[in-house]
Amino acid sequence: MQEQEVQLQLVELESLGERLSCLRLCEADSLAQMRRSIEQHGQLSALTLFRTGSDVLEIVDGFKRVRAARALGLRTLLARVDPLDPVQAKMRMRALQQGSGLTELEEGWLVRSLYREDRLTLPEIAQQLNRHKSWVWRRLMLVEALEADLQADVRLGLLAPRTASALSRLPRGNQRAARDVVTRHGFTVRQTERLVDEALAEDDDSARAALLAKRLTEVDVSKRPGPRAERRARNEAEWMSADILKLHDIAARMMARLYSTPLETFTVDSAALLRDALVRLSPVLRALDEMIEAAAHKGVA
Repeated sequence: MQEQEVQLQLVELESLGERLSCLRLCEADSLAQMRRSIEQHGQLSALTLFRTGSDVLEIVDGFKRVRAARALGLRTLLARVDPLDPVQAKMRMRALQQGSGLTELEEGWLVRSLYREDRLTLPEIAQQLNRHKSWVWRRLMLVEALEADLQADVRLGLLAPRTASALSRLPRGNQRAARDVVTRHGFTVRQTERLVDEALAEDDDSARAALLAKRLTEVDVSKRPGPRAERRARNEAEWMSADILKLHDIAARMMARLYSTPLETFTVDSAALLRDALVRLSPVLRALDEMIEAAAHKGVA
């Protein structure tokens, strides 16, 4: 039986709702690729939307297309509007991602949304997703156990989803400290899992906290210079020079990112997190600028 032909229509991007965007990740690289694709080829596939009881059009599929189009200054895109209720919309969103697949964390967000917002029981969710009840329980426990800060880090691209899943095995009181170890040393998922196993082998929270604090300050053996390498410690001028170069690179990269990907292209929650972080960064940069001006004037004098 052939699917009935769907009528496409132009929709105003400004009016589209993104309530389901909290169930999806939107990595900066993927967003940049989508923006380049729209620039070069235009819109290749229609958005999928559904209409809520308040007559708002909500996005089911096409979050990256919408954000990329907004960044390019486009006002409308082609879309299909399907007759769906919120639960059906979430099921459709999952079905449309079968090719690329959802991460464990995204699956957990979906299960939690169906359980907390739509009030479905775990057996009902299992039936809807065609999964065993134990699978549904594990996904729910993954996001329920994971600190909100770590979930925000994943949304902002600061932490890989699989790394966050590994850290969720730790008690909440130890997750942030473990996250700091992982990000400082650039651990892979395998290394993160070993760190978690090592921490869980400790008897109590205080012992785990002491272990993680020790691991945070450890020097990565793989990055130590070899026996023939020069081991002379850097002097303060060399450290300052290195920091200046790092700051220059980071500032240039941040300006390029803010220019190419405005905050408005992210989800409301992600944009709020980024905006708050930038606001807190601003006085630090102003103070640094004043110190640089003072140092430069002293040098001229």
